[in-house]
Amino acid sequence: MARLADYFVLVAFGPHPRGSGEGQGQILQRFPEKDWEDNPFPQGIELFCQPSGWQLCPERNPPTFFVAVLTDINSERHYCACLTFWEPAEPTQEGVCTENAALREDEAEEGGPRRLSPAAPRPPGQLFAPKTLVLVSRLDHAEVFRNSLGLIYTIHVEGLNVSLENVIGNLLTCIIPLAGGSQRTISLGAGDRQVIQTPLADSLPISRCSVALLFRQLGITNVLSLFCAALTEHKVLFLSRSYQRLSDACRGLLALLFPLRYSFTYVPILPAQLLEVLSTPTPFIIGVHAAFQAETQELLDVIVADLDGGTVTVPECVHIPPLPEPLQSQTHSALSMVLDPELELADLAFPPPATSASSLKMQDKELRAVFLRLFAQLLQGYRWCLHMVRIHPEPVIRFHKAAFLGQRGLVEDDFLMKVLEGMAFAGFVSERGVPYRPTDLFDELVAHEVTRIRADENHPQRVLRHVKELAEQLYKNENPYPAVAMHKVQRPGEASHLRRAPRPFPRLDEGMVQWIVDQATAKMQGAPPAVKAERRTTVPSGPPMTAILERSSGLHGNSARRLEVVRNCISYVFEGKMLEAKKLLPAVLRALKGRAARRCLAQELHLHVQQNRAVLDHQQFDFIVRMMNCCLQDCTSLDEHGIAAALLPLVTAFCRKLSPGVTQFAYSCVQEHVVWSTPQFWEAMFYGDVQTHIRALYLEPAEDQDPSQVGEAPALDKRSALDVASEQQRLWPMLSREKQQELVQKEESTVFSQAIHYANRMSYLLLPLDSSKSRLLRERAGLGDLESASNSLVTSSMAGSVAESYDTESGFEDAETCDVAGTVVRFINRFVDKVCTESGVTSDHLKGLHVMVPDIVQMHIETLEAVQRESRRLPPIQKPKLLRPRLLPGEECVLDGLRVHLLPDGREEGSGGSGGGPALLPAEGAVYLTTYRVIFTGMPTDPLVGEQVVIRSFPVAALTKEKRISVQTPVDQFLQDGLQLRSCTFQLLKMAFDEEVGSDNAELFRKQLHKLRYPPDIRGTFAFTLGSSHTPGRPPRASKEKGPSLRTLSRNLVKNAKKTIGRQYVTRKKYNPPSWEHRGQPPPEDQEDEISVSEELEPSTLTPSSALKPSDRMTMSSLVERACCRDYQRLGLGTLSSSLSRAKSEPFRISPVNRMYAICRSYPGLLIVPQSVQDNALQRVSRCYRQNRFPVVCWRSGHSKAVLLRSGGLHSKGVVGLFKAQNTPSPGQSQADSSSLEQEKYLQAVVSSMPRYTDTSGRNTLSGFSSAHMGSHGKWGSVRASGRSGGLGGDVGSRLAGRDMLGPPQANGAPLDSGFLRPQRAALYIIGDKAQLKGVRPDPLQQWELVPIEVFEVRQVKTSFKKLLKACIPGSPIIESDPATFLRSLEDSEWLTQIHKLLQVSVLVVELLDSGSSVLVSLEDGWDITTQVVSLVQLLSDPFYRTLEGFRLLVEKEWLSFGHRFSHRGAHTLAGQSSGFTPVFLQFLDCVHQVHLQFPMEFEFSPFYLKFLGYHHMSRRFRTFLLDSDYERIELGLLYEEKGERRGPQACRSVWEYVDRLSKRTPMFYNYMYAPEDSEVLRPYSNVSNLKVWDFYTQETLSEGPPYDWELTQGPPEPPEEERHDGSAPQSRRRVVWPCYDSRLRAQPDAISRLLEELQRLETELGRPPERWKDTWDRVKAAQRLEGRTDRRGTPSSLLVSSVPHHRRSLGVYLQEGPVGSTLSLSLDSDKSSSSTASGSRQAARRSTSTLYSQFQTAESENRSYEGTLYKKGAFMKPWKARWFVLDKTKHQLRYYDHRVDTECKGVIDLAEVEAVAPGTPTMGAPKTVDEKAFFDVKTTRRVYNFCAQDVASAQQWVDQIQSCLSDA
Repeated sequence: MARLADYFVLVAFGPHPRGSGEGQGQILQRFPEKDWEDNPFPQGIELFCQPSGWQLCPERNPPTFFVAVLTDINSERHYCACLTFWEPAEPTQEGVCTENAALREDEAEEGGPRRLSPAAPRPPGQLFAPKTLVLVSRLDHAEVFRNSLGLIYTIHVEGLNVSLENVIGNLLTCIIPLAGGSQRTISLGAGDRQVIQTPLADSLPISRCSVALLFRQLGITNVLSLFCAALTEHKVLFLSRSYQRLSDACRGLLALLFPLRYSFTYVPILPAQLLEVLSTPTPFIIGVHAAFQAETQELLDVIVADLDGGTVTVPECVHIPPLPEPLQSQTHSALSMVLDPELELADLAFPPPATSASSLKMQDKELRAVFLRLFAQLLQGYRWCLHMVRIHPEPVIRFHKAAFLGQRGLVEDDFLMKVLEGMAFAGFVSERGVPYRPTDLFDELVAHEVTRIRADENHPQRVLRHVKELAEQLYKNENPYPAVAMHKVQRPGEASHLRRAPRPFPRLDEGMVQWIVDQATAKMQGAPPAVKAERRTTVPSGPPMTAILERSSGLHGNSARRLEVVRNCISYVFEGKMLEAKKLLPAVLRALKGRAARRCLAQELHLHVQQNRAVLDHQQFDFIVRMMNCCLQDCTSLDEHGIAAALLPLVTAFCRKLSPGVTQFAYSCVQEHVVWSTPQFWEAMFYGDVQTHIRALYLEPAEDQDPSQVGEAPALDKRSALDVASEQQRLWPMLSREKQQELVQKEESTVFSQAIHYANRMSYLLLPLDSSKSRLLRERAGLGDLESASNSLVTSSMAGSVAESYDTESGFEDAETCDVAGTVVRFINRFVDKVCTESGVTSDHLKGLHVMVPDIVQMHIETLEAVQRESRRLPPIQKPKLLRPRLLPGEECVLDGLRVHLLPDGREEGSGGSGGGPALLPAEGAVYLTTYRVIFTGMPTDPLVGEQVVIRSFPVAALTKEKRISVQTPVDQFLQDGLQLRSCTFQLLKMAFDEEVGSDNAELFRKQLHKLRYPPDIRGTFAFTLGSSHTPGRPPRASKEKGPSLRTLSRNLVKNAKKTIGRQYVTRKKYNPPSWEHRGQPPPEDQEDEISVSEELEPSTLTPSSALKPSDRMTMSSLVERACCRDYQRLGLGTLSSSLSRAKSEPFRISPVNRMYAICRSYPGLLIVPQSVQDNALQRVSRCYRQNRFPVVCWRSGHSKAVLLRSGGLHSKGVVGLFKAQNTPSPGQSQADSSSLEQEKYLQAVVSSMPRYTDTSGRNTLSGFSSAHMGSHGKWGSVRASGRSGGLGGDVGSRLAGRDMLGPPQANGAPLDSGFLRPQRAALYIIGDKAQLKGVRPDPLQQWELVPIEVFEVRQVKTSFKKLLKACIPGSPIIESDPATFLRSLEDSEWLTQIHKLLQVSVLVVELLDSGSSVLVSLEDGWDITTQVVSLVQLLSDPFYRTLEGFRLLVEKEWLSFGHRFSHRGAHTLAGQSSGFTPVFLQFLDCVHQVHLQFPMEFEFSPFYLKFLGYHHMSRRFRTFLLDSDYERIELGLLYEEKGERRGPQACRSVWEYVDRLSKRTPMFYNYMYAPEDSEVLRPYSNVSNLKVWDFYTQETLSEGPPYDWELTQGPPEPPEEERHDGSAPQSRRRVVWPCYDSRLRAQPDAISRLLEELQRLETELGRPPERWKDTWDRVKAAQRLEGRTDRRGTPSSLLVSSVPHHRRSLGVYLQEGPVGSTLSLSLDSDKSSSSTASGSRQAARRSTSTLYSQFQTAESENRSYEGTLYKKGAFMKPWKARWFVLDKTKHQLRYYDHRVDTECKGVIDLAEVEAVAPGTPTMGAPKTVDEKAFFDVKTTRRVYNFCAQDVASAQQWVDQIQSCLSDA
C-alpha cells in the first residue's frame, strides 16, 4: 500500500530578488508542512510549475495541466501534477513588471503560454499572475491527479459549499495498493467518486496512449532511430509547444525500452533556468518547450526530435547503429501492419470491407508488443550465458557477453555490442538474472515463445495475430477491470476562467489539514501492515540460443568430410604415423578456418588428454602446437566462439620431456595470440569455472560416498547452475544460521581457490619462454603501463644488436626478465582485484593473493629458464634450406638471408589463378639485401608443385614504396610482421617474416634498405661503390676540393641575392635546378631560390674558382670527343676549328661559349648556334629562358635542311624575373627590353640560317590561310589528348595540312602524307606551352609562328605512373577476376593517354620538319617533355637513330648531354626522397616501343634492348644514367674517363660498353627483321586504340628473376640428355614451360637464334674457333640479297630482303625478342672488351651494319706500317700509361693496344682529323726518367693527345713517320 499523494503545494508568482522583469515562483503553502520520513519534500518544485518562467499575462488564460517528473538522489521518480490558473495581479506584483514592460512582452511572446482574446471587459493595464496547484506523488496516476486538482479548482471557482481543507486532507491521506490488479474507489468528500485500478504486474510499464501518440507524431523510422539511440546511450532531446506531449513522448520512449530500464538523466519537462543541463556529457532523455529551440541549435551531439514538426535531426558526428538485420526490416514491417492496416490491402482489386482500426489505447499496446517481440528475439537464450558466481548470501551473476555474441552470430554487430556494454543491460542482468523471483510477460515470452516467433517470421498474418495476443495481455495488465471504471467528478462551467473570480485562491487552514493527516496516520499505525504476497518461482531458461541469421560460412562451410580430415590427422599424430599426418596437415590447416573444425579439434584433443596421452614426442608436439596456433590465429580478443576457452585446459596438459626433470608444456608455444592478453577473456573463463565449482558444491553426493566418485556426480545430475541456485535460494530462509554461515564460507573459499588457480594459468600464458625477446610487451600494450613496455623495448633492441645469442649479455637478460615479470604481476593483480571484489572474497584472502602472485610468477620464470635452455639444445625443426642467390661481380651481401614467406599479390599467374598452372606462391625462402638488389629466393610451400626455385628481385634503387603489413603466414597461420616492397621495375615483394626473424632484424632490414635506396651522396650508389676497393683511377681528394669551391661560389652569390631582394633564402650545399612543381611560384621559405644563381654572371665576372680546373685547351679537346659533337659533324652542322678559316658560308657553328658551363649548367659544353650570333650575345639571350636554356640546334633534316631546336620555356614575369633583372650587372630599367630584343634577334638569325628562307620572301606563313588568322599569333587551338579525333587537334590539323579543303581524316589517327602541307608556311614554328606563350610578341614579319599546345606536367607523369604500377602489380588479390578490372585501372592511370599525346606532338613536329619548316620545341624547363619530344622527332625522322649506335648517340646527346635530371627524377639520393620517382625516360622508351611495334623492320635493335635500358636507367648499376648534367659528371670526374683504362672485365661502368660487349657474344639486342628504308620518315598511329601495354610492365620470370642482368640469367649449361641418368635410356627432350615461371624465349628460342647456336656448337666440335654470330649473320644476309636479285620468286627467307612496299612496312610477322640461348657463347668475363671507337667524320646517313660490329678482326689481318711503345696521357684527370702503338698507312690510322700481342684495339686516332704534330712539354704524372725532348703532342680537330717516347731518337722517328703519313694523304 502507498499514499496516493505525498504533498500538496500552492505556488504563486513573486517578484524576482534582483529586480529583473521576470518573476519567480513562491511556495505560498504546502501540506503537510513536515517532511515524511520515508519521502522528503523535493526541492525546486517552483521551477517545474512554470517551466518557461514566471511571467504576468495581459489577459486571463484557461487553466493548464501537465505532469513533470523529478528524480531524487536515490533515483526515485516523483510525479508533480501541476494545475495552473491566472488571477489578477496584486499592485506590488504589477509594480515590478511595469518598469520592464517591453522586456516582459518580448519574453511573453517568446515563451509564455497561449493567450485568448478576453471576452469580459477588464480595467485597462490589468495584468494576471499565474498560480499553480501541485500534487507530489511517487505513483504515476496522472488521470486521478488531473481529476483531484480539477475538483479543488472547481470548488474555488464555482464557490461550492465544500471545505477545501477537507478535500486536501482526504487527498493526502488516501492509501491505495501498489499492484496486483486490485481496484479502489476513493472520494475526496465533495460528492465525487474515482476508481483507481492498479496494474497486475508492477514490473511492466504503464503507457496509456503515449507510445501510439509518439508514432503518430514522428513516424516509424524516426521512432526506431530514437529507440536505437536511447539503447546505445546517445542524448535525446524532445521539442514541443505542449508540456503534456513532452511528458507523454518521454514516457512512451521509456515504455518501448522494456525490459531494459533507462538509468541516465530523465527530465520530461526541463525548466528554462536549467537549460545548461543539455551540455552535460552523460546520455539523457529530456523534453524542452519549443520556444527554446534556438538554444538547442549549438548542441553538436544531441539528437533532436521535434514532436510538432515530426522530424528527428541526427548530428553528423553521431552514428546510431541500426538494429541487426533481419530484425530491423521485420520490426519495420510489423509496425506498419499495426499503424496502417490498410497498407496490405491497398493494391487488392477487391478490397475487403474496411475493419475499424483499434482504439488508440489498444494500438499503443500493439506497438509495445512489437518491441517486446523484438527484445525476445534479441535476447533469446540470454540465460544460457549467465554465470552464477555466488549464490549466498546474495546472488552474484555475470553475463558472458562474448559467448552470447558468438552464439548469436552477431560478433560484428555494432548495435548489440553497444547494448550489451550499456548500463541498462547491466541493470537487466542484475535484476532479471536472479534465478528465483516473480516472473512476468517478458520472461514467459523469451523462454517459451521464441520458437513460435521464428516460425512466424515469413507469415505476416501470424505475426499480427501474435502481436494482438501480446497486446491483450499488456492491456489487461493496465486495465484489469475495464467495465467498472466509472468516475464522477465535478468540472467548472464553460469559460469559467473568464468570469470575474469572486476572490483570489484562499489561504487554507494549515492546522485543520494537519489534523486530518494526523488522524489518518494514527489509524494506519493501528492497522496490521499489508504484506504483498509475491509469487516467486524458478525463472525458465528457455531453449538454447540460435544465431539470428544463419550465415553460411562460405568458403569454409565445414562439411562432415572436413571434420573427418581433422579427426584422421589427429589420430595419425597420436598413432605416430607422421608421414600420413604431414600429408593431411595443409588440408587440416585450411579446414581450421571454419568454426566447427576448430571445435572438433578441441574435442578430439580433449579425448586424448582423458586417455592419458598428453605426453608427446617432439614431432607430435610440433604438430599439435601448429594446429593449436592455427585455431587461435582467428580468435578475436574476446574469443566469442569459445575456442581459446576450450584450448586453455589443453595447452597446460600437452607436454614433451626435454630432459630428465624438464618438461615443456604446449602453452610456451602458443602465447603469441591477442586473446591471452585480454582481461575480459580471463574474467569470463574465471566466472565460468567458478560457476562449475559452485554447482558441484551443491550437487555433492552424500559424505559417506567414496571420494573418487565425486567427479562423476555432476554428470549424473542434469540440472543447470541456475536451477541449482534457484533451489538453494528457495531453501535459504529455512536454513539455520550456522548452516548459512557454512555455505557462505564454502562458496568464498571456492572462489579463492579458483583465483589462485587462475593466477597460475595466467602466468603460464603471459610469461614468454624467452623473456629476453619481450615480444609480448610489444604486441600486448594492454598488459602493463606504457613506461614499462617502452623501457623493455629499448633494452631488447639493444640486446639484439649487441649479441645474437642470448647468453652473451646476461645483464640485458636480467633487466628484461624482471621487467616482464613486473608487467605480468601487475596484470594478474589487476585481474585478481576485479574478480575477487565482484565475487565477495574477504579482504584477508585478497591480501594473501597479492602476496602470492609475485612468488607464482617468479617460480614460473625459473621453470621456464630450464625449459628454454633445454629447448635450445633440441635439433631445430627441419625448415627448407635457404638458397643463396647468385651475385654480380662486385655485388656484396649487406644483410644475409632473413627467412620469409613470399605471399601472392594481385597477379594471379604465380599463384595458379584462372590461367591454371602450379601455385608457385606462396613460397618459403629468404630475402637478401645486397649493395645492388633485394632478392628473394625460395621454394613453393605447396608440396605438390615440386622443387622449383622461385626468385624475385629488383634493384634497391628501384624501390618506390615500402609498407608494413600484418599477414598470416600460409603454413602455421601466425600473424606476422610483413613488408610490402614495390619497385618501379614492376616487381612486388610481399613478405611475411618467419617467427625466427626477430622484429629488430626486420627493422634492421628496413633501415639498411632505406639507407641503400637513398644514399646521402651519389657516390654511395652501387655504380660508384662497385669495384671501388681496387680503383686507382680517381683520387677521392680531388673531388672533395672541387665541391667546396663551387659551393662557396654559390653561397656568395646567394648572399648577394639576399641583399638585392631582401628575401630570406636558406642556402643548400649544391645548386639544384628547380623542380617542375615549383614553377612560377615564389619559393618556400626553407628553400633556396629556384634560380641557377651562378649562371647570372657575365663570363668576365666568373671567378677562377667557379670554372673547371683543367686548362681550356684540355676541356675543349675532351668536349670534341663527346657524342653530340660526332653527331653534329655527321649532320653537317659545322666543325670546331681553332683557325679562323672556318667557312662563313656554313649557316651554323659549334660554339664553345658554354665550355666552362658558365651560361647554362645543364647544357653540354659545345652548342650549335647560328653563324651570325656572337658568343657574348648568347649570355643575354639565355636570360629569357628558364634555367638559361636558350634555343640551340640539335638536328638538321638531310633533305629539307630544316633544323630542330630545343630550349627551356620562356620566363614568366614574377619573382624569378625580378631576381634575374636585379642581379645582372647591366644598367637598370632597359634590362628586360634588351634581353627580349636579343631574343628576337636570335630567332631572326635562326630563320636567316635556313637556306629556304633566303630564297623566298618573309611573308611565307601559315597565317595566310584566312583573314581570320592574319592578325593572330599562335591561336592554333591545342593538340588535345583525344584518342577519338584525328592525329592532330582539329584546328592544328586543318591549318597545317589544309584539311578543310581535303577529304576526310584517315582512320586510326594516322598522319597525312607530307605532300598535303601547303607551300605557304612560316620558316620557324615555336611549339610551347599554352600558358607560357601568352606574353610572347608575334614576329612582325610573320617569319615565325607560335604553336601553343597543352601538355601534361611532370607531376601528372608521376601520378599516372603510380596508378600504372598499381594496375600492373596490384598489392592484393583482386576479388573479381574480371579482365576488365585491369583495363579499367589501366585507363584510370591515363598512362596511354600521355603516350598518345607525346606521339601526336612528335608526329606534328616531324611533319613540319619534313615540309621544310624549322621547329623550336620550348616546353616546361626544357629537360623533360622537351627531351621526350625532340628525341622522338629525331628517331622518327632519321633512320640513323634507329640503329644500335645511333640510338646510343641519341640518348647520349639529348638525354645525357642536354641535362635530363636522371638523379632528381629517379630520386637517387636522400635529397630527392621527397620528390619521388618520375619515369620521364621510361615514358620515352615506351613511346619508342609503340613505334617499334608498328614498324618492326625499321629498327636495328630488338624490343629487349628498350626493356634493358628501361630497367638499367633505374637500377643504378651503371654510371651512365647518374647525375643531372654533364657539368655534374665532370665535377665528379666521370665524363672523360679514358676509354682504355679499365681494371679488368668486371668493372663495366657504362651501360653502352656493357651492351657492346654483350652484342659481340649474343644477338639478344639485335632485331633479325631489320631491313630499313634509308629515307623512311616514320609516322606512327597515335590513337590510344592503337597503343599496346608494354609487356615490360607485366611480364615476370620467377625461375631467374628479371632477365636484364645477363650474367645472372645464364645458368650452368644443362648436361646432355644421355648423361642425365646413369645408364638409363635418354629422356625425352620435351619439357613443361610454365607461364610466369620459365623464360619462354630461352626455353624455345626463335629459329635464327637456334641456327646460330647450332653453328657455334658444330664449329666447336670441329675444333675451330667459333665465328662471331654477327659475321655469320651478315654473310647469310648478303647471300640472301644476291639470291633475291637473281631470283625474285620469293624464297622463304625473303622476309629479310628490303623489298617490302614502301608506304608502311609494319605488317610483317616478326620474331620475338629476348635474351637468347644459354649456350650461345663463353662467359662475358673472358672477353677483353673494346670500347666503342669514335668514328670519323661521317657523311653517310647510316654506316653499314657489317662494319659496325667487326671493325677490328685480328692482329694478323691488319697492315702495320710502323709500331712501338709510347707513353700516352689519359683524358682529363687520368694518368700516363704505356701503350703499344701501330701506325697504319693503308687505313690512315694510329691505333693503340694494351700490349704487343693484344688483338683487341683500345682506341683509334684518325689521321684525317690531325691538324698538327708538335713538340710537347711534360705534365704532372709523366715518366720521371725521360728526357723533356722525348715528349710530343698530336693535335686533332677534337682534342690534343700527349705522347712520350722512351728516348729522344725514337720520339723524333715517330714524329717523322706521322708527318710523312700526313703528307702522303
